[in-house]
Amino acid sequence: MRLSPAVLVSRSLQALFSLACLGTAAYAFAYLFMRYRGGDPFAASFAASGWDVPAHFFGAGLALALVPLQLSTGVRRRWPALHRIGGLLSVAAILVGGVSGLSLAQHAQGGWPSRMGFSLLALLWLGATGNGLRLAILGQYARHRRWMAYSMALTAGAVSLRVMLAVGTGILQLPFMATYVSVAWASWLLNLALCAGWLWWSDRRPPGPADHLPTAHGGSGMRWAFRRPGA
Repeated sequence: MRLSPAVLVSRSLQALFSLACLGTAAYAFAYLFMRYRGGDPFAASFAASGWDVPAHFFGAGLALALVPLQLSTGVRRRWPALHRIGGLLSVAAILVGGVSGLSLAQHAQGGWPSRMGFSLLALLWLGATGNGLRLAILGQYARHRRWMAYSMALTAGAVSLRVMLAVGTGILQLPFMATYVSVAWASWLLNLALCAGWLWWSDRRPPGPADHLPTAHGGSGMRWAFRRPGA
């Protein structure tokens, strides 16, 4: 079956997003085994933070690694038990990563602006994920998937932060600290805006053949998963 340009673009973006999450997850896990770097203020701050750093890197890394699994419509449709297990692992990982991230945020470089940005990110991450879990328990699966889409967008803040830092300090040669403070907010605000735009577009695009395939919880495919309840 020939795929429409919109479907090709959608799948390509999903594949790119999944690869970026997996790459950042690999870095997070590798960081746990890196040697202490003398003269690096971030390394010194992390070393003084105790268990917050390994807990955050492990929790956030696991949440990122699970993004491709949880995004897969095929997994939700064919192996619902695997989707549920992945979801529970994601919630547990975000709980660990969010709580430790909130603690780390209080010592972030750049003063109160970056501390506020990272603190709000951690709180929203925990809140969106918790509400997504609540909706799944209540059986409100369409709303659950929309909230988990926002949770994934916040999870991917780790990807955006690194890309923005690389572009800002590397390509644009901007001062590091000013860039760091800016991305403490922009890394997740941009993701939320993109996610909201994606959900808006998903609500309005014409249905395709895959939209009528059954899912793990009844109903239909990807379009059904991200439409507003009753839409």
